[in-house]
Amino acid sequence: MTACLADTIDPPFEILMPETPAGPFVFNSPHSGRIYPRAFVEQTRLDFETLRRSEDSFVDELFADVVSAGMPLMRALFPRAFLDLNREPYELDPRMFEGRLPAFANTRSIRVSGGLGTIARVVGDSQEIYLKRLTVAEAMERIETFYKPYHQTLRRMIGRTHRTFGTAVLVDCHSMPSGPAREDMPRADFVLGDRYGTSCAAVIADVLEQELRGRGYVVVRNKPYAGGYITEHYGNPSAGLHAVQIEINRGLYMDEATYQRGPDFYKVRADLAAVALRLFDLAATELAAPRAAAE
Repeated sequence: MTACLADTIDPPFEILMPETPAGPFVFNSPHSGRIYPRAFVEQTRLDFETLRRSEDSFVDELFADVVSAGMPLMRALFPRAFLDLNREPYELDPRMFEGRLPAFANTRSIRVSGGLGTIARVVGDSQEIYLKRLTVAEAMERIETFYKPYHQTLRRMIGRTHRTFGTAVLVDCHSMPSGPAREDMPRADFVLGDRYGTSCAAVIADVLEQELRGRGYVVVRNKPYAGGYITEHYGNPSAGLHAVQIEINRGLYMDEATYQRGPDFYKVRADLAAVALRLFDLAATELAAPRAAAE
């Protein structure tokens, strides 16, 4: 799927389902959407290529092979610059809107102050998106039309997985800019976020780290990305609900200047498929144990 403009986005997201779900995993790609509403682009002060800087480009494709292995993959089709699913539903900056926001809106979060709320104010290096203020009604419409149906569907899918397998593991899939290398710190290929050990069983992040390191990648945990709203909101290990975030260095698999797949794209994709299968093996042993004991 290539990036494009469209008058409507229908459907706004999709679930790639295996013929028969074979394990307790749900993969999610909330930031890889590449269909830009034409009306939104006309509201912006930025060119199309600059708007795309907040995309997790091709992440849905990198994880697509999990579907044939029996694990569903949910993905947004609209872009993060239009609406960010990895935020609270009403993290909104009052400076962006004409009129008064609802009293329940979270206007003081760190993400809002940085311009990266549910409806972002900036992309890239703090580049302002909009030509003028939006109406509060438009913000509410985006949340009702895109945000809420997405999360309702994701919640149902996780719940169904939990009922079927006795546990559920959400793997939230993202990418990060490559950034400049530093002598005092190796540039991470992957950052695993488990909210500092609170959003999933330790063995899940351990296996991910071991498998990725075994394939030659530099892996760090929780810095600078510990997991956002999705990881925090859906992870509850004591209830058998696990969530882990994976951030992939875009320099591994794409040309960040041209938004083209790089020469190692399919290698990274194959490695991620192999890592997912190792997670699948984990589900049959460590993650299955509590359920077996209960029975």
